[in-house]
Amino acid sequence: MRIPLSWLREYAPLPEGASAEYLMETLVKVGLEEEAVHRPSDEISGPVVVGQVLTMEPEEHSNGKTVNWCTVRVVPEGQEQTLSGKGIEPSGVQGIVCGAHNFRPGDKVVVTLPGAVLPGNFAIAARKTYGHVSAGMIASVRELGIGDDHDGILVLSRLGLDPEIGSNALELLGLDDEAAEVEVTPDRGYAFSVRGIAREYCHAVNEPFTDPVLAVDQRAPHGNASGQPVTIQDDAPIHDRQGATRFVARTVAGIDPDAPTPTWMASRLRLAGIRSISLPVDISNYVMLEFGQPLHFYDADRVQGEIVVRRARKGETLTTLDGKERALNVEDLLITDASGPIGLAGVMGGASTEVTDSTRRILVEAARFEEVSIARTRRRHKLPSEASKRFERGVDPKASAAAAQRAVELLEELAGGQAEDGVTDVFDHYYPHEIHMSSDYPSRLIGVDIAESDTVRILEDIGATVVRTGEVLQVTVPSWRPDLNEPEDLAEEIARLTGYEKIPSRLPVPPSGRGLTVQQAARRRASDALAAAGLTEVVSYPFVSVADNDLFGAAVAGATVHAVRLANPISEANGYLQTSLLPGLTQVIKRNHARGFRDLALFESALVFHPGEHSGTSAIPAVGMKPDAGILADLNAGIPHQPRHIAAMFCGQDSQPAPGVSPRQYDWQDALDAARLTAGAVGVALTVKQGRHQAFHPGRTAELFDARGRSIGFAGELHPQVIKDLDLPERTVAMEIDFDVLAENAGQPVEAQEISGYPAVSQDVALVVAADLPAAELMETLREGAGDLLESVRVFDEYRGQGIEPDHKSLAFALRFRAEDRTLTNDEASDAREAAIELASQRHSAVLRG
Repeated sequence: MRIPLSWLREYAPLPEGASAEYLMETLVKVGLEEEAVHRPSDEISGPVVVGQVLTMEPEEHSNGKTVNWCTVRVVPEGQEQTLSGKGIEPSGVQGIVCGAHNFRPGDKVVVTLPGAVLPGNFAIAARKTYGHVSAGMIASVRELGIGDDHDGILVLSRLGLDPEIGSNALELLGLDDEAAEVEVTPDRGYAFSVRGIAREYCHAVNEPFTDPVLAVDQRAPHGNASGQPVTIQDDAPIHDRQGATRFVARTVAGIDPDAPTPTWMASRLRLAGIRSISLPVDISNYVMLEFGQPLHFYDADRVQGEIVVRRARKGETLTTLDGKERALNVEDLLITDASGPIGLAGVMGGASTEVTDSTRRILVEAARFEEVSIARTRRRHKLPSEASKRFERGVDPKASAAAAQRAVELLEELAGGQAEDGVTDVFDHYYPHEIHMSSDYPSRLIGVDIAESDTVRILEDIGATVVRTGEVLQVTVPSWRPDLNEPEDLAEEIARLTGYEKIPSRLPVPPSGRGLTVQQAARRRASDALAAAGLTEVVSYPFVSVADNDLFGAAVAGATVHAVRLANPISEANGYLQTSLLPGLTQVIKRNHARGFRDLALFESALVFHPGEHSGTSAIPAVGMKPDAGILADLNAGIPHQPRHIAAMFCGQDSQPAPGVSPRQYDWQDALDAARLTAGAVGVALTVKQGRHQAFHPGRTAELFDARGRSIGFAGELHPQVIKDLDLPERTVAMEIDFDVLAENAGQPVEAQEISGYPAVSQDVALVVAADLPAAELMETLREGAGDLLESVRVFDEYRGQGIEPDHKSLAFALRFRAEDRTLTNDEASDAREAAIELASQRHSAVLRG
């Protein structure tokens, strides 16, 4: 929310000379975070004055352009020029070359004299151009930074202004004002107005606040039978809450369509971040910013018959003010007349009743619409607006009549209109919310002694009515604070206005013997191990497409992948929760690779989501009471299963080229090593077997098993077609494991085995086996056959080609033998080797390669 200081001064006692920085510093005390300062004088500086064109002589030049050689008086006739500087004429008459043609001698204009600086650091100086010394510039709206119009210079009479020659144009146009921008939290919608900010400022400086709405409301006439007919007919309220609870309508006739927006209003709107469009639109926006009540203006002569506020019917459409025809949803709350829909309530009006240059009668609408209804319509149609932002957070139901009256008065004053006698006020009686709170509750909750008198004073300052009954305070919440519903909300207000700085900060002391759970400790060790190995941890979006889940969520193509569908996705293309972490990592790889990062080693630890037999519950539990065990069980049963996975993905090389360093391309072994490293960090040994997964290369894929023989993931090189389809770098490799299942195997801390002091005996063996036999399976057989003397075995070569049958392969293993209690002889090692070969021959028909 941007707050022009000149506007705020009308409702709050700002000190003389107060700056935007001062205002933000003050509002921080009551919980409004500072955002930015908007000060036009930071970009534009004088001398910028009002001038009157005396003469203009058109001159055509050889380039085909016609310019005007003008003389402009910048001091009143008969007075001397008090400004000085190079290019400023003492006579008070400046010679200026101007390329615009939309003005005439006698017009008063804005003149930037030599020495002035315009937005964009554009310095004005006397310079020779088109055969003249042009000492200044006659400015346009865009050059002054107050609009986008650059078709011609700014003629002040068209704004309804007739200022004195030589007066300060920056003050005249409101360019000497400034605005403070603060962040308003979603629960404090009342602060999206000058009225609300003025109230908060008074809280911060401990000054009384006079609500401007009350004074205007006293001038507002009551509803009568001659007003615009309006009916609220919500037959399908959301959560049993009527979509509209108040609708005020007033009509103003005799509108002058040529009436300009006064500069004070346009400058305040501009500082508040809203562009000046036309006087009626500007008045609507001005009142909204002032009181926090959104308004909508209709061309009264184009409204047909009675206005009915109702839900949309199936198949209805509406062309909104932005010119788009929108298919309506049956939940949309509409403003309709005899012709059909004429507006999306609280979001955007319809084109059929738009106020135009030919409008002479305006129907003013000031309504109170229900928050959830407006929020859903806004999201559904992707139509964020200043009005919907306020309606979603809740507007003051008691401010509607005052806001309409304020708009009527401005239309009468500025547009020459005259209010008609008819007044419509359809009001579902407002029942103020009451909260019962023990008088000592704020002190107990906050941890600071707060006197009861201070509690009552603070609550009354925010507009509440407080009645004491014994030890209980009966608090009637003000109409503009729909966020106050529980005693905790009142305690928060008391803490905020007492001052957060007065609440001591005490760190709680954890009970002894507590720490990380086994799962938490395992997760931390795994992440630390991967990071220490050089991988970078990333966090990706959990929202994926059906195709992503189908590809990475099932090993076999065509298998059914059950996924959780999002009710309100950010993007329809990614409307499901992930069943695998690999889709998110592929997006991170693509994004970084496209930005020039070619060598990547990434990992992610996150949850995946698998729906149960049913999702959600058949009904929403009642509020205001603790759900019983059955309801809680039903709620838990409707929550998707959410195991934690850890995944990694690699592309490019493992290091940068350097003298003496030869980078190595990441391959499937790196993905497998990452999986083993993850398992090793929690003290679990993985069993690796050749596997198949539709997203991985058929010959470079490992399936990973835990000690109980359960499959917990895959590692390897992604399938070439997948890499091509997803536009990934060549030879991208990845791994993913179900960490929850893996961590179930993590029991007691791993004990380091005793290191033998006896020497080892190393021997090699090469065996010819069937080509489809996994190396890991043959390795386990050799380990089993060699017995306890075999300390380690690893594959160091695979050969297919000359000398080997086409459907066979040769696998070479390095065997290392060692005895724990003696020096092993070569004969003992050879006997163990032969036993291993014999078992491999029996089990796999392995043949020793000569």
